[in-house]
Amino acid sequence: MSLPAIKDDLTDFEMDRMLERATSAANFLKAISHEGRLMILCHLVDGEKSVTELEELLSARQAAVSQQLSRLRLEGLVVPRRDGKTIYYSLADDRPRRILERVYEVFCDSE
Repeated sequence: MSLPAIKDDLTDFEMDRMLERATSAANFLKAISHEGRLMILCHLVDGEKSVTELEELLSARQAAVSQQLSRLRLEGLVVPRRDGKTIYYSLADDRPRRILERVYEVFCDSE
């Protein structure tokens, strides 16, 4: 898929819409730009995980994992589900998976 060329004669509405989308994309990219958050998303691609499972998978403290999950939740990338005292997280939609597939192709697939 190739990127479309930006036309010189965009209307104000089109420019506003483009800026809105650029802001949304920038916020999404900022949210995944931390290695801890990126690793959490990679683990969640396989399905729902509890905070404890993520701590173990990442070899990280609960406070650090919770902080990163909070940012991902704030950006709408993950959703929590409570079962008793345990909180589980899963991907909110398909966007993170689609981006992670591309990141994997570029950075990991050639190994």
